[in-house]
Amino acid sequence: MRLPEWLAHQQAQHPEEIELGLARVREVAERLGVLPWRIPSILIGGTNGKGSTVAFLGSLARAEGIDYGAYTSPHLRRYNERITLNGDPVSDERLESVFAEIEAARLGSEGKAPIALTFFEYGTLAALLIFAQEATAGRLQMALIEVGLGGRLDATNIIDADVAVITSIGLDHTDWLGPTLEHIGAEKAPIARRDRPVILGQASMPESVHRILKEIGARPRQLGVDFAPFELPESAMRAPIQASNAASALAAYRALRPAASLSDEAARQAMSEVTVPGRLQRHRDRAGLGWILDVAHNGPAAEALAAGLAATARPRYRYAVVGMFADKDAGALFTALRDQVDGWILCGLAGERGAGPEALRVQLGPDQRCLALVPDVIEGCALARALAESEAEPDAEVLVCGSFQTVGPALDWLQL
Repeated sequence: MRLPEWLAHQQAQHPEEIELGLARVREVAERLGVLPWRIPSILIGGTNGKGSTVAFLGSLARAEGIDYGAYTSPHLRRYNERITLNGDPVSDERLESVFAEIEAARLGSEGKAPIALTFFEYGTLAALLIFAQEATAGRLQMALIEVGLGGRLDATNIIDADVAVITSIGLDHTDWLGPTLEHIGAEKAPIARRDRPVILGQASMPESVHRILKEIGARPRQLGVDFAPFELPESAMRAPIQASNAASALAAYRALRPAASLSDEAARQAMSEVTVPGRLQRHRDRAGLGWILDVAHNGPAAEALAAGLAATARPRYRYAVVGMFADKDAGALFTALRDQVDGWILCGLAGERGAGPEALRVQLGPDQRCLALVPDVIEGCALARALAESEAEPDAEVLVCGSFQTVGPALDWLQL
C-alpha cells in the first residue's frame, strides 16, 4: 500500500480514536524487537510547549554534530512531519516499509492473536522502529520523543527514557485526564523513571507532580529553582513562554549529555535560530497584509499567545480566523485573546471532532465582535483578506489560531 492507503487502513483498525493503555502497543513493540529500548532518549510531556522544546533540543543536537531522530504529533500539513531524522521528514517509502513490518507484527504468527492498534499507536511504533533501525546502522545517537496524550498510559511511555521533560501542566483533554490540574499532573508525571532526571519547565507545578516523582524516585530539576529562563536574543521564537521552553531543552540536553562540549554561547546561538511553523509564525503577503499563525488550542496556550502578541506593537485592527475541535474550550481561548482581537471570523472544522461555526459563536459571547460564520478555514482566510482590502486599512493583520487543523490549511492557502 502507498502511504495514504496505509493511513486510511490504520484509522479503520480500531473502533476508537484514542485508547489509553500500554499492554497492546508494548506487545507489538516486543514482537518488532524494539524493546528493550537502548537509544539515549528524552521523553517530552506536558500540556503546551512540547513541540517547541523538541525543536530547541534538535537545534542543540545539530550544533554539537549529534545525529538524532524526533517524533512529534500532530502534523500541520504532511504526516511525514511526525518522524524526522536530523530535522528532515522521513520519506513515504520509509513509512510504507515500517508500516508493513508493524502490520505483520500486529497480526501475529505461530498462534499469536492479532492486536488492535490506534492510529497514534501505529505512528509511535513507526517512529521507534525507524529510530532503532537508524541506531543499529550507526546513523542515530539520540531520540527525542513527544508524548501524545497524558503520559502514564500514552504509547510513548513504553520506553524507559534517560531524561523526561514536563513542560507545563494546564487544563486540556479533561475528559481523558481528569477535571483539575492535580488530576492532569498525576497523569503526566509518570513518564519519569527512578534515579533519572526529570526537567520541570514550569515554575509552579501541581502537588501531584511532586508527589508522584517522589514515589517514582526520579530526580527533578525545576525552572526557577535549579535553572533559569533562557533569554533568546533576536530569536524568531519571540513569545515569552519560549524562554522557559528553551531553558528546559538546555537542561534536558545537558542532563542527557553531561560531558557535551556545547558551550553556553554555542547553545544560545543554536536556539536563537529555531523556528517552528505555527508558533507565533509571522508572514506578510504580497498585498502587504500581515499574518500571524499559531496552533494555540486551549486556554493556557491562548494565554501564551496573547502574551506573545502583547510583546509587540498592536496593529490598528486585528482580524482573527479561528477553527477548533468540539472537545476544546473555545471560551477560554476567546477570553484569553479578548484584548488582542478586534473581530472574529469563526470557521468550521471537518471530521467528527470538528466544531461548527455556530457552536463557536455561542462560546464567543455577546461582548466580542463576530464578523462572519464560514464553513472552513480557507473561506475564513479569504474573507479576512477581502475585509482588510475593502477597509483599505494600512495597519491591519490577521491572526489564525485554534488548532493544527486550522493553521495547516492556512499555511497551504498562503503558499508558505
